[in-house]
Amino acid sequence: MKKILIFTLFLITVSFAPQKERAFKEGEWFKFRIHYGVVNAGYATLEIKEAVRNNKKVYHAIGKGYTTGVTKFFFRVDDLYESYFDKETGNPYQFVRKIDEGGYTKNQEGFFNYTNKTVTVKDYKRKTEKNFIVPDNTQDILSTFYYLRNHPDIDKLKVGEFISIDMFFDDETTKFKMKYLGNENIKTKFGNIPTMIFRPYVQSGRVFKEQESLTVWISNDDNKMPIRIKASLAVGSLKADLDGFKGLKYPISVKMN
Repeated sequence: MKKILIFTLFLITVSFAPQKERAFKEGEWFKFRIHYGVVNAGYATLEIKEAVRNNKKVYHAIGKGYTTGVTKFFFRVDDLYESYFDKETGNPYQFVRKIDEGGYTKNQEGFFNYTNKTVTVKDYKRKTEKNFIVPDNTQDILSTFYYLRNHPDIDKLKVGEFISIDMFFDDETTKFKMKYLGNENIKTKFGNIPTMIFRPYVQSGRVFKEQESLTVWISNDDNKMPIRIKASLAVGSLKADLDGFKGLKYPISVKMN
C-alpha cells in the first residue's frame, strides 16, 4: 500500500492540455480522498504557487499525502513532495521529497543542471550527495504532473496510443508512459464530469510494474484535472477521488446529475 497510496497520486495523476495555453495557474488547489474498499484511508493535496529560482519567477508545486482514522494506526503516511519548475519550458530546477511511510523515511533534495545534463541529489538522512546523468527534458515526480498537463499531443491521440516522458525518481531515470483508453462520463460529488481515461505504464522492474492495473480519469476540458485514480490490487482495490478544488484557470465542465 505504501507505494500505491502516494505514488498513484503524485506520479499517476498526470493530466494534459495544449502547449500554447497553460492548463493551470498559481492558486490552483486539489484535494483527493483515498479509500480502500469502504474504508477512508487518507487524503492528498496538490497546489501550485509562485517562487523565485535562478533570479527568475518559477512555479512552485506542493504535494502532500497522509493517512487518517484507523488506517493511520496501522500504516502511517506523512509525505511531502515539492517541485520548482520553469514557467516556459516546464523543466524542473529543484525537487524536495520528505516522506514517512510506515516508518520508511526519506529526506532528499534534487538540483537539475541542464548545461551538464545532471541532477545532484542531496540525501539529508544518509548525509550523502550524488550526481546523476539525465536525458534532456527529464522531469521529477511532481513536475511530471504539471508538465504533461500541457503536452502538445493529447488532442491527437487515438485509442491505444501512448505519451511518454523521462522521469527521475529514486536515483534513476525511468520511461513513464500513459496509454489512452477512451472517454467516459464519471459521476462525482460535483456532478457528472466528462473524462479521458489513461493507463499508466513504466518499464518492468521500476517503480510500477506493467502488470499492475492502474487507471486514471482526467477531465476532458481545458483544465485537464485528475478526477479519479484506481489501482486494482491482489486483494481489493484502492481508489482516489477528487474531493475538493479551487483556483482553476478555466470553468469546469460538469453535467448536473
